[in-house]
Amino acid sequence: MSNVIEIFKEITLTPRCSGTYHPFIEYVKSFAYKYDYNISIDSTNNILCRKENSETKICLQSHYDIVCLVDETIPQILEEDGFLKAENSTLGADNGIGCSYMLNLMKEGKDCEYLFTSDEEIGLIGANNLNMNIRSPYMLNLDSETEGEVCIGCAGGIDIFATIDQKNIIENTEGYELYEISIGGLAGGHSGVEIHKDIPNALKILANEIKACEGLVLDINGGERINSIPVNAKAIVASKTQPKLHDENIKIEKIHNSGEHFNIYSDSVVKFMNSFENGVLEFNNELKVVETSINLAKIDTTINEVKIELSARSMDNDKLKNIIDKTVLELKELGFSVITSGKYPAWKPDVNSFTNMVLDIYKKHSPDASLEAIHAGLECAIFKDKFPNIKVASIGPNIFSPHSNAERVEIQSVENLEKIVNEIVDSI
Repeated sequence: MSNVIEIFKEITLTPRCSGTYHPFIEYVKSFAYKYDYNISIDSTNNILCRKENSETKICLQSHYDIVCLVDETIPQILEEDGFLKAENSTLGADNGIGCSYMLNLMKEGKDCEYLFTSDEEIGLIGANNLNMNIRSPYMLNLDSETEGEVCIGCAGGIDIFATIDQKNIIENTEGYELYEISIGGLAGGHSGVEIHKDIPNALKILANEIKACEGLVLDINGGERINSIPVNAKAIVASKTQPKLHDENIKIEKIHNSGEHFNIYSDSVVKFMNSFENGVLEFNNELKVVETSINLAKIDTTINEVKIELSARSMDNDKLKNIIDKTVLELKELGFSVITSGKYPAWKPDVNSFTNMVLDIYKKHSPDASLEAIHAGLECAIFKDKFPNIKVASIGPNIFSPHSNAERVEIQSVENLEKIVNEIVDSI
């Protein structure tokens, strides 16, 4: 088993859900001191390691936070059929494997800059707020998820948050009954790189069921993370007719104590969920990648309001603005208050001397390797904005179904890429 895999197994025991910093920071501090690296930590918990009087020309970069569908999860790693996966949770190979490559190079004493960024999974917060200087003219990001691809461009994105507080008490004079409609066990997945796979969205399915029975919503919740395709959703509705099963993943239970009055949320919630065009909006045939998409990610209710979260992406910054404007207008016309957050720019595909060098080295090990762009947010776009002269490429091993309980990483692919990463570093 490679050193990278062993390090990955070790750091997986360290809590790294987005928003959790201290355990991994302490781990890297200990690691850096052991192998004679200086360490800096900025106000948003980014970590930068390098040798005293370093003369390196390359920065290795990965984010250390992971998507946890259940808060405070520590993945329990299983090995099966040549893959690492986790027992009933995400694995955290995104981007723990990237961190493991970097830690392995530190263990070998390689003179590089090593940048571990925080909270990538909840809006690229660490990268956006980086308050440390990268000296190297080249950056190798290790957050890609397909072996054989050198990523040289990515989608920009933004998160949209909508709130509505319209709620009414109605008297049950028309024979309404209460039902709980729930959906669970869907495949889920990454709302960027897997948005084109027609993975069912639990919230869209739920909305269709509510509409079909003309239900009035008393409670509705669903979705796990802003950048994931929803796996689970549940609503309590009042309806004159019993909801019918239109999907094998749906469960319907009658609530026998219906009551004389109902406290219902605005019908704007279900109207939006049904009318809203979710998923792939445009495909880029030249890049062979999704051009523009949007994902209905989460819905939560409090005593008086409903909160909806969406994530929009595009390979083109103007098109990203257009989909934001369209969605915000649609929500506001239905009575929602709307804010946006976590915006990051598209990384326009950039072929240069560094990307060509990375590709040439890659082709020694994998002759069919190619330059590609992906429909997901990579921190590379932000670093290009912050350091205009830096040359960036992104690579990674085969990671399947990130952001879901089906996440797995191919062991042989990790080992293949370890050789490529080492050769790139040695060449620089």
